[in-house]
Amino acid sequence: MPSITLKPGRENSLKRRHPWVFSGAVARVQGNPSSGETVEILSSRGDWLAAGSYSPQSQIRVRAWTFEREEKIDAAFFLHRLKRSVEFRDSLLLREETTAYRLVNAESDGLPGIVVDRYADFLVCQFLSAGAEFWREAIGERLRECFPEAGIFERSDTDARRKEGLEPRAGGLAGPELPEWVEVREGPLRFLVDVRRGHKTGAYLDQRENRRLVGDYSQGADVLNCFSYTGGFGLWALHGGAKSVVNVETSAEAQETARKNLELNGLDESLVEAREEDVFQLLRKFRDEGRSFDLIVLDPPKFAESADQVPGACRGYKDINLLAFKLLRPGGLLFTFSCSGHIEMPLFQKVVADAALDAGREGRIIRPLSQSPDHAVALQFPEGVYLKGLFCRAL
Repeated sequence: MPSITLKPGRENSLKRRHPWVFSGAVARVQGNPSSGETVEILSSRGDWLAAGSYSPQSQIRVRAWTFEREEKIDAAFFLHRLKRSVEFRDSLLLREETTAYRLVNAESDGLPGIVVDRYADFLVCQFLSAGAEFWREAIGERLRECFPEAGIFERSDTDARRKEGLEPRAGGLAGPELPEWVEVREGPLRFLVDVRRGHKTGAYLDQRENRRLVGDYSQGADVLNCFSYTGGFGLWALHGGAKSVVNVETSAEAQETARKNLELNGLDESLVEAREEDVFQLLRKFRDEGRSFDLIVLDPPKFAESADQVPGACRGYKDINLLAFKLLRPGGLLFTFSCSGHIEMPLFQKVVADAALDAGREGRIIRPLSQSPDHAVALQFPEGVYLKGLFCRAL
């Protein structure tokens, strides 16, 4: 087997079972491995540390598959890891709550670069690393073994693949043909999901529990749902008894899907105001008009794709949170999020605190928020905590 040898002192993270080896930690490569091929990872003294997939074009040069020397990386390995991931989700009793959830969460399930989400009778896969691409067919076959009746669709169309030297790809892999819409259940509510063209693998499954929490606090509230996409937070707010909901989203297609979801659930469309506008501009317009709300949701897209974008992202987060604090009535509630992995929770809390201060408001954190439990994070892989949020009351 080809191998890589690390520079002196660079083996500590692997000894803690962190799965990444960065290019700067590599002293030399033996055996001329191809992209995605399995290599042994050796310390500077030649000690065996792990086996992982080699990615010659990525800053993450190797992603570890296993830290057990006797474990062979083959089709049986992926079947075992997939079954383990499925069993973990079964232990969460997710099927009683929803028909849409994450089955495989990449590094945190010991399958770096591999994501599998379930939408009713369809599995949607992403192969985002060189190793995942190398084993793509074998993984697809093992998924078919685990779910023989399911349709399997690929959504490997993210920018993450370009960092691995891979082109985007999407299309059917196995089973029944994907319909235009897949209907899923989330608690008592139903949603239409566009798996082919929707964000991520079709929907934001990581916000499932946070949507329900918004519903729990929406009785009699005027709700402002910013970056609303297909209206999930707004739908739960109406289900929870909201007096009114404003959905703000620039995409006309997403707004139309939100309308279909309202109709699907038999909710009163007259309570919803759909604003196809830029959130930053509309928040300023509402401020100038003197509008106010009892509950505001800020769920923006990723503002920081890399570490050098963090300062600009912080300015963006501060701007929208400052405006939100100005629009909240006394005692109003704010659900504010960042899905930027480079923005850690202490920094995000500081940004929100500064926004409240500049808005002339005091705030209290009712609870911190994160991704749903099917997006569980391995203890040795803190990078898996990408979604963070704060549930606050404005005084």
